[in-house]
Amino acid sequence: MIENDALPPAESPDLTSVTALANRLREEVSKVVFGQDETVVQVVAALLAGGHVLLEGKPGLGKTHMVLALASTFGGNFGRIQFTPDMMPSDITGFTLFDMKSQTFKTRRGPVFTNLLLADEINRAPAKTQAALLEVMQEQQVTIDGESLSVAPPFMCFATQNPIEQEGTYPLPEAQLDRFLVKVVIDYPSLEDERRVVSEVTAQAGGKGVDPRQVEQVCNSEIIIEAQRLTAQAKVVPEVIDYALRMTRHTREAPGLSLGAGTRGAISLVQLAKAYAVIEGRDYVIPDDIKRAAIPVFRHRVHVAPEVAISGQRVDDLLIQALESVEAPRN
Repeated sequence: MIENDALPPAESPDLTSVTALANRLREEVSKVVFGQDETVVQVVAALLAGGHVLLEGKPGLGKTHMVLALASTFGGNFGRIQFTPDMMPSDITGFTLFDMKSQTFKTRRGPVFTNLLLADEINRAPAKTQAALLEVMQEQQVTIDGESLSVAPPFMCFATQNPIEQEGTYPLPEAQLDRFLVKVVIDYPSLEDERRVVSEVTAQAGGKGVDPRQVEQVCNSEIIIEAQRLTAQAKVVPEVIDYALRMTRHTREAPGLSLGAGTRGAISLVQLAKAYAVIEGRDYVIPDDIKRAAIPVFRHRVHVAPEVAISGQRVDDLLIQALESVEAPRN
């Protein structure tokens, strides 16, 4: 386990140690999540960037597994909410109740008071319940009966969606989608990786052959907070900032897209690019980091025009075509 002095002091930041930490986190999660290497990198990058993640994938591809494994790598608290149509906002945030014994009102904190929150099938709940997450995602605090209660850092929300089931679902509003730093799409693994999953999961009774809690704890929450602070110090020259802005603004006028990304999209693009740079062992962002971050940052912030959606074109394909026309800085 990495000691508290594993990261450098604030006065002399050394991003090399953050790179080493990110690689350890990635290695540990990959021990129980097979065939999803780029997905694991995106999740670790989002953790370093301090952002929330929207996970989309078909059932049984290990979304919950991955979040629980990530929480185990730094000893963070893990909370899970299974969203349903009858869920109320207080089921998420908490509520106050009158204690007959003490004759006082007491606050019962909801499951959002954790480090990693898994909002499972978030689009199963109506808009009012979905909106209960808005304050904690943006401000890292919850207001219960007029009292604001802070959520202990690091706080990160993972929300899952099933892309094939639309009956009985409530699409997330744009304001809430924009709160997610990235949208990570989990696809089917390769034949070799799927064979490994089936073999190892069925190696014990009840399909308990791969336990996400069996990963090694490599640090604690304080180190993650410090790593996030140091990641934010990665250098970004004005030319690369302009490149991120040009990419963001181009999504607003690109053919086939009826809605482009807003300013928060540009902010998220630079945040994730910094995390990618640190993971790659650099203390500065290059245009390739921006390119790498563009699809997961933009795919949930843009809309495909109806006449294009009918043809079956995917949002990722449209974004790739659109962003290739944005010239990268040469120096």
